[in-house]
Amino acid sequence: MKNILHLTLVITILTINSCSDSSFKANRVIIIALDGISVEGLNASEHPNLERLFSEGVLSLNTRVVMPSVTLPNWTSHLTGSGPEQHGVTDNSWEINNHKLPSVDKDPRGFYPSILKVLKEQVPSVKTAFYYNWNKLIYPYNQEYIDEVSYEENDGYLTNYEKAINFIISNKENPTFVFLYSVHTDHAGHNYNWMSPEYIQSIEEADLHIGEFLTKLKNEGLYEDSHIMFLSDHGGIEKGHGGLSTTEMEVPWFISGPGINKDKILAEPNNTVNTAATIAYLFGCTFPLSWTGEIPMSIFE
Repeated sequence: MKNILHLTLVITILTINSCSDSSFKANRVIIIALDGISVEGLNASEHPNLERLFSEGVLSLNTRVVMPSVTLPNWTSHLTGSGPEQHGVTDNSWEINNHKLPSVDKDPRGFYPSILKVLKEQVPSVKTAFYYNWNKLIYPYNQEYIDEVSYEENDGYLTNYEKAINFIISNKENPTFVFLYSVHTDHAGHNYNWMSPEYIQSIEEADLHIGEFLTKLKNEGLYEDSHIMFLSDHGGIEKGHGGLSTTEMEVPWFISGPGINKDKILAEPNNTVNTAATIAYLFGCTFPLSWTGEIPMSIFE
């Protein structure tokens, strides 16, 4: 029994310190999040601005999403370092007081711990922002850990892009985390079919505005010292998703910034649960024992 307790203690200590030895102290991490981007859709589109960005970092074209391959479980997994088995967000109908599976860990208000909580508790003076245009996306997060929250209606996202730039500029002297999301690409797939001309156009339109966003960062001198991630949550087939095909279950995942390899394809297996763990590592934070995500260390120089 003593040996078992000793082994448990050793494992616990190792887990708690899993990212505490990070030499990174990121200035800012910016997530550019597009809903419903399949690898096939990305490859079929013209996206020169994203292509330039991809050449400056590490890109995965076969990152696995969690099951089910739908929106709320997967974005929650990106930002909580855990799958539905842990955070309990098992479908798009989840609400804090209306869900099927309780989470294995909770903050004082009943929310599963997110990267937002980790940063607010461990990074002095950090500023956080969450921009979105699908109303349910914010539901799994305790907003006490977010400095600026902005919801844009009717698939609009350009106002949020402008707000995000202003937030980054206003807080350029502070460590900053920004989640910048749009659902219009997913809605194009649902309305017209994944791989339809309208769906491909939605990606190309997003690429144009992402390019404008990155140019503004460069003009403000805030690009070179930023870590930028490009993420999605699922692909799609015909007008839907949620199944087990690789088209639905594999998405692009990208990161660039100081200390990150350039123009490299990620060879190791990757999953949406690894996103939050990677962000925690960049900011030099430890993360909760309830998280299951790992850090794909080959992204680093």
